Amino acid sequence: ESHPPRVPLEEKVGGATPVQIVVANEEEHSFSLQEAALERLLLQDEVQDLNVVVVSVAGAFRKGKSFLLDFMLRYMYKQTDSWIGGEEEPLTGFSWRGGCERETTGILAWSEVFVVEKPNGCKVAVLLLDTQGAFDSQSTIKDCATLFALSTMTSSVQVRTMSHSCLRLFTEYGRLALEEVYEKPFQTLMFLIRDWSYPYEHPYGLDGGSSFLEKRLQVKQNQHEELQNVRKHIHSCFSNIGCFLLPHPGLRVATNPQFDGRLRDIDEDFQRELENLVPTLLSPENLVEKEIGGVKITCRDLLHYFKAYMKIYQGEELPHPKSMLQATAEANNLAAVAGAKDVYNKSMEQVCGGDKPYMSPAELERRHVDLRQASVRHFRAIKKMGGEDFCRRYQEQLEAELDEAYANFGKHNDGKNIFFAARTPATLFAVMFAMYVASMVTGFVGVNSVATLCNLVMGVALTALCVWAYVKYSGEFREVGGAIDQVAETLWEQVRGHESLLLQDGTKSL
Repeated sequence: ESHPPRVPLEEKVGGATPVQIVVANEEEHSFSLQEAALERLLLQDEVQDLNVVVVSVAGAFRKGKSFLLDFMLRYMYKQTDSWIGGEEEPLTGFSWRGGCERETTGILAWSEVFVVEKPNGCKVAVLLLDTQGAFDSQSTIKDCATLFALSTMTSSVQVRTMSHSCLRLFTEYGRLALEEVYEKPFQTLMFLIRDWSYPYEHPYGLDGGSSFLEKRLQVKQNQHEELQNVRKHIHSCFSNIGCFLLPHPGLRVATNPQFDGRLRDIDEDFQRELENLVPTLLSPENLVEKEIGGVKITCRDLLHYFKAYMKIYQGEELPHPKSMLQATAEANNLAAVAGAKDVYNKSMEQVCGGDKPYMSPAELERRHVDLRQASVRHFRAIKKMGGEDFCRRYQEQLEAELDEAYANFGKHNDGKNIFFAARTPATLFAVMFAMYVASMVTGFVGVNSVATLCNLVMGVALTALCVWAYVKYSGEFREVGGAIDQVAETLWEQVRGHESLLLQDGTKSL
């Protein structure tokens, strides 16, 4: 029996597609972050301030990661008891196929960040990640370790099959992080074992997986010391460790090159366990929000962590665990700076935003001082890593950025002052009038050269006024308009300065 070809990826699920956020350069065995793509995902207005749940699926190639993620997408879009779909419904979303060639390269994210309301009424953002197949003919140990690091350090729930050799570096990072913040640095690790062939020893599902995992992670006296340490570190680094045993999906899945994900081709045992697995990971009551240093992070914060972690994985060698800890502390503080600055900006928008009337500079400065102090207090109240001296640098950075933001708010406020806005044309009119009077007087007494010069200056002022009016009307040649404003402001200040001196002299003479 032949099947129609799989629905192409371009036929988007829910109007969304996979987006590459970490690109692998397989020739150089290096990775680069697609910052613009990640910013489009995480800085959307409706999600950037929500706590984020990051579910990543990673592991050896051809273990059905993208296949599983497509069923996760079905669940996220339907959220009903019949989420798994109909018998004839092809599976679409992340690109996958049977065979021995890998499909995913680097790290992909689903372009729709799901907003889910938890039972307690809080809304969270859910991000799904798919990683490159590791340990195939094109991957090195460093490639595997780099992807595992990024996946582990940025996700709140990681579903994976893994190797002990990849685990050591990150359990060592976990040990250092424990010393720093006294909390387990990673959250949920779910081992997913497909094609489980011994249900008579450990039954399918979570219960069988838990007993199997407990047996595998037991520390025994006769084990090699390194194996004992890995087992101890796993328990000390992850808050929650689980295991799920999945049966083989069936011969039609494994042997039919035209398989497109229809349920009729998948064994019932596999379907049944899949219906248990996906809600275990994604139902609202089971969602695990991403935490770093014991603090829940938002989508905007996650962007800072991705950027910081990518910096330390650019070298030829794997980074030292202390470098990883420093990158975490750096991103942790940058996220705190961004959060505190956002508090200041939102408060200042309420005070003197675009729709607010002009405020006196003295009152604006007073409000700035209060809100600046509140923003710094907000920054200091956030639990951060790195120690007092390390965090002080970022507090100074925050204070400098707040002062810069205040300067911009001040300029915006000045622009609302009708007298400030009229300063340039008033100054130019005054120059024209003064030159006209001077021209008349000097012409009358016969000093024609001075009269000609006054007429020339008057013509320049008139031309400048016409150009300024055009710039304000059309919005074009803004640099020219800015230069005219600058000259007018300089003249205005000069006249004001002379007025002040004359007043002072007059006061002294009295």
